[in-house]
Amino acid sequence: MKDYYKILGVEKNASQDDIKKAFRKLAHEHHPDKNKGNLEAEKKFKEASEAYSTLSDNNKRAQYDRFGSAGPAGGGFNPNQSGFAGGFGGFDFSQFQNGGFQGNFNGQNVEFDLGDIFGDFFGGGRGRPRKGRNITIDLQVTFKESIFGMEREISTGKEKFSVKIPPGMENGQGLRIADRGEEGAGGRGDLIVRVWVGESKIFRKEGFNLIMDLPIKLTTALAGGTVEIETLDGKIEMKIPSGTSHGEILRVKDRGVPMTERGVSGRRGDILVVTHVEMPRKLSKQAQKLVEELKKEGI
Repeated sequence: MKDYYKILGVEKNASQDDIKKAFRKLAHEHHPDKNKGNLEAEKKFKEASEAYSTLSDNNKRAQYDRFGSAGPAGGGFNPNQSGFAGGFGGFDFSQFQNGGFQGNFNGQNVEFDLGDIFGDFFGGGRGRPRKGRNITIDLQVTFKESIFGMEREISTGKEKFSVKIPPGMENGQGLRIADRGEEGAGGRGDLIVRVWVGESKIFRKEGFNLIMDLPIKLTTALAGGTVEIETLDGKIEMKIPSGTSHGEILRVKDRGVPMTERGVSGRRGDILVVTHVEMPRKLSKQAQKLVEELKKEGI
């Protein structure tokens, strides 16, 4: 029995939106128009289409979950049935209807929104001139640049222009710039700037907050004190309360990631400082006496 969930790479409790996204990804990757002569890609494309046709329909999905891919009558998917003979990878594209496609799975009509799923291949619908190809470039930025945003001059080979990178970009996140791709009969494609963020030796980002680890001495944890910490705005003094525990989180307000994407001008997240109390490996005789005194105090 074919595992349709495994074919699409989703869990059994996946939402319809997750199933659609998974199918779209596989379809773009294995579509015959991009893999001419690749029989393995054609096979995976058919399998993904078969899985999607079942899991995207709530009634058929319920039947599949109960009986499996063979169905209650022992049938199954046959790529040579009506509506799936010939054409690209077993599809008959003569069945386009208003940008969609109807085929036959197990005797039931299934409609794919190809304008949505395969827009990159077919230009968004029959009769429309196809736009030029998108161009993707990689852009390396520092951790600090990703937090505050920056402007960088980039080149696509044919032209140079400045691109503004907004604050808070995640590693691997893409920034789409319209009409900066290749020329086409239906206009220019887009430019996708893929941002790769360098690691920070101090911070890790979680939402609008920055997390950092701070080693502190045992005496500072017990009696409190002031330590100097690094922020993206420079060094500051931070107070350590007396009785601070190992792993306790101290907050430095408004020193994190700018919240411009929420439309809150001037607001920033926080720095969350995770304390790590350093235990001395060796004690002098004087220190040992002091520890004994602390024991007597019940500390």
